Amino acid sequence: MGKITVKENIDKDNLPKHIAVIMDGNGRWAKKQGVFNRVFGHRSAIKAVREIIEGCGELGVGYLSLYAFSTENWNRPQDEVNALMELLVHTIREEVPTMLKNNVRLMTIGHTASLPKASQNELAEAIQKTSHCTGLSVVLVLSYSGKWDIVQATQQIAQQVAQGVLQPSDITEELFQKHLHTNSQEIPDPELMIRTSGEMRISNFMLWQLAYSELYVIDTLWPDFRKEHLHEAILDYQQRERRFGKTSEQLQKP
Repeated sequence: MGKITVKENIDKDNLPKHIAVIMDGNGRWAKKQGVFNRVFGHRSAIKAVREIIEGCGELGVGYLSLYAFSTENWNRPQDEVNALMELLVHTIREEVPTMLKNNVRLMTIGHTASLPKASQNELAEAIQKTSHCTGLSVVLVLSYSGKWDIVQATQQIAQQVAQGVLQPSDITEELFQKHLHTNSQEIPDPELMIRTSGEMRISNFMLWQLAYSELYVIDTLWPDFRKEHLHEAILDYQQRERRFGKTSEQLQKP
């Protein structure tokens, strides 16, 4: 009898519906290879993206969000930003046939109007082509930050109050959440957030939505991330007790 793998220990009835990932460490990975060009690390990370999409699809995870480009990333050197945008367009174009074959739907959240037109067009085309797919939904998080999301939701609500459509007393957590970018597309809050590279912070990512997410930080740099790392993260998630502010005793009551 062969050795039982981590994947075989995963309870398929207790999967996180939504996994969010902060894909960190591309630049450090490139330096470790002796290449002092961060773009080399970004290009080498495509295999990790394929691995985690395939891994989530095989298990039956509903949503996978990939933090690909934050609002703060616009402050990086222009050459790196330009190369990232070109890589985004090329990768989406290359991956659409595989996504269609595997019944994967592409979605996006963020201030995508700030992206170059070529990137916007490629995104829109890929989203349209995969819109009928009913398997895993892959959410590309682009030109996004948690603070930006909260501010844009506040602006929408404030406008409705100014127009007399809402009263301040009408504003609840539920109403506020409906104006976040994730909820505009009915994307559930992440139950598991994975961060690579060992950095112990959430980097302005889904600040509202991560309120009760389980956090899993791994030292592995993103280009080295493989399905086995995903399986380990999910197994770790399944061994935790999700209390949502309650006590263990309360959860155990029938």
